[in-house]
Amino acid sequence: QVQLVESGGGLVQAGGSLRLSCAASGRTFSSYTMGWFRQAPGKEREFVARITSTSGTLNYADSVKGRFTISRDNAKNTVYLQMNSLKPEDTAVYYCNAFTTSEDYWGQGTQVTVSS
Repeated sequence: QVQLVESGGGLVQAGGSLRLSCAASGRTFSSYTMGWFRQAPGKEREFVARITSTSGTLNYADSVKGRFTISRDNAKNTVYLQMNSLKPEDTAVYYCNAFTTSEDYWGQGTQVTVSS
């Protein structure tokens, strides 16, 4: 069982930056692929970024490429999402995800609001 707790959300002006963190419980954090997803009001949850267990592969949604960076610190059981050049359309609840081929866990989410 893995528990995920996101933090770092908030209100920021367009063009600003935020760094989200997701702290995971459990001893096997390093074995999980970690991802960030987001859900805006009235929209479906969408993929944002993903990083494999050894940080060997990073994937990003086209809408955030060049602006967002995902990273992880396996020693701290934490995954990060550095968000730069934020836009109003980035406003959403951001969720952390941990998965393997047989497990799938989600955090409660953290609100990010970007004002124009």
